[in-house]
Amino acid sequence: MIFIPQGFLVLAFSAVFLGCRGGDTSSKDTPVDTTASSDKTMDFDAMMKKISSADGFLAALDQSGGSTPKALKAYGITEDLYSAGEESMYDMVHQMRTRIITSPGFTGDKILGAILFENTMDREIEGMSTGEYLWLKKGIVPFIKVDKGLADEEDGVQLMKPMPELDSLLKRSKEKGMFGTKMRSNINSANEKGIKAIAEQQFEVGKQIIAAGLVPIIEPEVNINAPDKAECEAILKECIKAELDKLEDGQNVMLKLSLPTQVNVYQELVNHPRCIRVVALSGGYGRNEANAILAKQTGMIASFSRALVEGVSHGQTQEEFDNTLASSVHSIFQASKEG
Repeated sequence: MIFIPQGFLVLAFSAVFLGCRGGDTSSKDTPVDTTASSDKTMDFDAMMKKISSADGFLAALDQSGGSTPKALKAYGITEDLYSAGEESMYDMVHQMRTRIITSPGFTGDKILGAILFENTMDREIEGMSTGEYLWLKKGIVPFIKVDKGLADEEDGVQLMKPMPELDSLLKRSKEKGMFGTKMRSNINSANEKGIKAIAEQQFEVGKQIIAAGLVPIIEPEVNINAPDKAECEAILKECIKAELDKLEDGQNVMLKLSLPTQVNVYQELVNHPRCIRVVALSGGYGRNEANAILAKQTGMIASFSRALVEGVSHGQTQEEFDNTLASSVHSIFQASKEG
C-alpha cells in the first residue's frame, strides 16, 4: 500500500482545498470522479476533492461502547444474543455494518464518506481492511471516530473526555488509510462560557489531528431538546467563527452541527475559507423530519446515523434490506443536494 508522507499532506490541505459549497464555487461545475483512484491507492488528494466538492452525504457508522447495544436493538438484535462490552457484541455490530456497507445501494455515487468506530476500522470486509474496502471498492472516503466519550456536564455542556492515546490512534488511523476523524461534544443550554470552552477544546484537538495529516470533523452537538436551542446555536456560531479565524492557511477543518432552528444560521461558517464542508447530524429527528430541515439549509449536507438506518432490520430478507437502505440513501442524498 502507498501512503503519502505526512509533510506533503499538510501542504496538500492548502493545495487542493476547494472550500465549502458556499465558498469558492469554481469547482462546482467540474465533474468529480466518485470512484476510487485509478492507481488503487488510498489517494488523499482524490479523497479531498470528493469530500470538498461532490454531491452526496456522510454515513455515520460510528456507534461505540455504550451506544452499541441501542444501535443493535434498533436493528433487531436483542441483548441476549451477545455479551455487552465483549467481543461478541462487536462481532454483531460488525456484521450489521458489513451488511450496510456491502449493500448495492451504499456506494460513492451518493455517499461521500463513512465515519467508523475504531473497532470497525481494525476489522475486515471481504478480505480487505474496512477503510480500503470503502475507498477502493465503493469510492467512499473513510473517517474514524477518535473521542472517548463525554465528560460530566458543567456550565451547561459536556466536554470531551481526555484522549491520552490520541497520537497513537492517529498514527494507526493514517496507516489504515483513514482520511479524517470525528469527535463529539454536547451542548445542553445556552451558557456562553461552556460553549466557548467546547469550541476551544474541539479546535485545540483539531490542530493536533491536522498535524498528523488527517482532516478533523469538529462536532459540537446542540441537544435538539434544549429549551433554548436557537440561542445555543447563535452562541456556537460565533464561537466557531472565532476559532476558524485563528487557523492558518492549510489548517482546514470540517464541521458537523445539529440541524439548526433558524434556517441558514450557519451560512457564515459554510462560506469560511478554513471550512472544507459543513455536515449535519440528525440528532434524534426521524429521517423525514431531518431531511425536511436539511433541505432548507444552503450548503449543508447530511451526516446521519439513526436516520440513515431507520427501517432496516436484522430480520429482513436481503432484498428487503437492500431496498429499504437504498431508499433511505436516495432520500438523504436528495435532501443534501437541495440545500
